[in-house]
This record gives sequence, C-alpha cells and structure tokens, in this order.
Amino acid sequence: MKRVASDFLPDERATLAYAEKLQSFLRPGALVFLRGELGAGKTTLVRGILRRLGHEGSVKSPTYTLLEPYETGSGDVFHFDFYRISDSSELDFIGIDELIESKAIKFVEWAERVSSRLPEPDLEIRLEVEGAGRTIEVYENVQ
Repeated sequence: MKRVASDFLPDERATLAYAEKLQSFLRPGALVFLRGELGAGKTTLVRGILRRLGHEGSVKSPTYTLLEPYETGSGDVFHFDFYRISDSSELDFIGIDELIESKAIKFVEWAERVSSRLPEPDLEIRLEVEGAGRTIEVYENVQ
C-alpha cells in the first residue's frame, strides 16, 4: 500500500467535505477498508462520499445490520460494518462473496475481523482521533 494523501480534519464538516478529495480514487467495484477506533469518523466520511455521489437520504452505521446498501446516480454503494462479527462464517448469511464481486463501491469497517474472507482492498483509509479533530491517511493498493 502506498500513502497517497493525508490531512487533518478539524471537525465533522471537514470530514464530510474530504469526500471530494477521495472521489478520484473511487472507481466502480472499488473495495475500501476504513480503519479507526469507535467514533473516529468512519461513517461520517461515508456519509460525505454518499452525498457527493448524489444520495440524499439518511446514512446510518451498519453496526447492527452488517450492511447498508445505497443507490446513487453513480452506481450502488455498500457500507459494511463487521464490528460485531465473531466468526467470518456469519458473512455467508449476507452473501458476502457475491457482494464483494459486484460493481458497487464497497466500504468496509472493521475488515480485520474477517480478513480471511476479503481480498486486498483497493484503498485503505485510516482515521485517528486527534484532540477535537481527526487525522486521515489514504493508502492505495499499487500492484
């Protein structure tokens, strides 16, 4: 993975706005791992990206549902959260293999809990709480 961007996001507005910078990395079928502790801003970042892609409805964390699908003017987006997964075989219930192979842009929180079931990401975004803000680092899988 090669670091391609980093920044300091002082507040939620900056996190939402950062989605514009990420658009150039998001292609149909992209697999994106979101890393960061609880409350680091992963879902907020996805909300900003979805807004940039034209989604106007609500955006919530998929912590309990595992998956929140969205239709946008730019194609489908799947937002996964595997925080509550205790065994990767639980992913069979949502048809993970077919979903990962789809042309949707896929954002995955807590991918490390099921790493044996997922391919290498195209992009990895790391968010870390720093004071009242966040630092963000973006890594691209260069093959």
